[in-house]
Amino acid sequence: MTVAPNGGRPASPVGLHRVVEPPGVLPQAAHRLDPSPALWPGEARVRVERLNLDAASFRQLRQAHDGDGDAVRAAVLRTIAERGKMHNPVTGSGGMLVGVVDEVTPGSPLGLRPGDRVATLVSLTLTPLAVTDGLARWDGRSEQVPADGHAILFARSVAAVLPPDLPVPLALAVMDVCGAPALTRRVVRGHGAQGPWAGGFVPWNGGSTVRPVVAVLGAAGKSGSLSLAAARVAGGAHLIGVVPDAAEAASLTEAGLADAVVVADARDPVALADAVRRSGGPADVTVVCVDVPGCEGGAILSTREGGTVVFFSMATSFSAAALGAEGLAADVTMLVGNGYVPGHAELALDLLRTTPGVRRLFERRLNEEAR
Repeated sequence: MTVAPNGGRPASPVGLHRVVEPPGVLPQAAHRLDPSPALWPGEARVRVERLNLDAASFRQLRQAHDGDGDAVRAAVLRTIAERGKMHNPVTGSGGMLVGVVDEVTPGSPLGLRPGDRVATLVSLTLTPLAVTDGLARWDGRSEQVPADGHAILFARSVAAVLPPDLPVPLALAVMDVCGAPALTRRVVRGHGAQGPWAGGFVPWNGGSTVRPVVAVLGAAGKSGSLSLAAARVAGGAHLIGVVPDAAEAASLTEAGLADAVVVADARDPVALADAVRRSGGPADVTVVCVDVPGCEGGAILSTREGGTVVFFSMATSFSAAALGAEGLAADVTMLVGNGYVPGHAELALDLLRTTPGVRRLFERRLNEEAR
C-alpha cells in the first residue's frame, strides 16, 4: 500500500488535505485539487472505467463547441488537467463515475474492498481525478465517457457497489440522478401527511381528503422519470409530466408514468403555469429536472400557495428563484436537491426494476447516445 506522507498533518475526512488552491476551502469550492495516487489515511483509490457528465454540464459543453465532439473532449481533458477534478467552470457542475476499487487504507470507513466495482455518489466537482488515456474511446457526443485513470475517495465520500443484475451503463445512469427520486418521495409524503399548510386545503392522513398534485418539469429525462415514479409510490394523487416537445410527450405517454402529459416551454413562466393549471394544477409539489436555465419563474407560478418547489437542475439560478418568488409574492417553500438522501441508490434502482416505463425511457436514452 502506498500511503502519502503527511508531514505530521492528519488527513481530513472531507478532503481538505487535497485542496491545492485556494487554501482553506472545501474540495467542491476549490479551484484545484491534488489527484496524486498515493493515499492518505482514510482514503480509497478507484481505477476509473467511465465518467458520467451531468446533463447541464454536457449540454453547455456541446452548445459551446457547436456539437464538435473533438472540441468537447479537449475541453473536458483541459478541465481535468487544470483542476484535478471534473468541474465545469461555466455550470459549476460535474457528474459522477464508475470504476473498480484499487486500494483502500485501513482507516477508510466506506466499507469498500479492492475489486469492488462501484459508482461514486458524490460529485466529480469534489473528487480528485486524473485520466491517463486522453479519453481516446470517447467521441464527445454522449454524457457517458469511457476513461482510464484514477479517482480518490475521502472518508466522507459516498459510493455504492454496482448491482450485478444491471448493465454498467444503465446502473451508472440511474445512480447519477438517484438523489432526485429519494427527495421527491420524502417531499410528496410530507404533503400527503400534513396537507398544504397555507393553501386552505384539508390535510389527509392516509385516507380521505386531499392528496398532493405533483408536477415534474423535464419529466421524460432520467431524474424526471424517476421522480414521477417516486411520487406515485409516495401517494401523489395526480401526476403532471411537463416535456418540451411532441417526441418526448410520446415517449412519456408510452411509459405511462404521468396522469397528464404537457408540452410546454419551462422557460415561459405564464405559458407553463397555464398549461399546468389546465392539466390539473397548480401543483402542491413541483420538481424541476430540466437541464436548461431560466425555468425558476415558471416552476414558482405552477405551484400552489403553500406548496413546495424542488430544484434538481444544476442549471438553476438560486438567486433568480429566491428573488423571483419574492417578486411574485409567492408563498412557496423552495428546496435544493443536494443529491444525497439516505438509501437513495437503493430506491432509484428498485424503481428502475419495478417500473417498466422508467426502464424503457432509460434504455431508449442510452441507445440513442450509443448511435
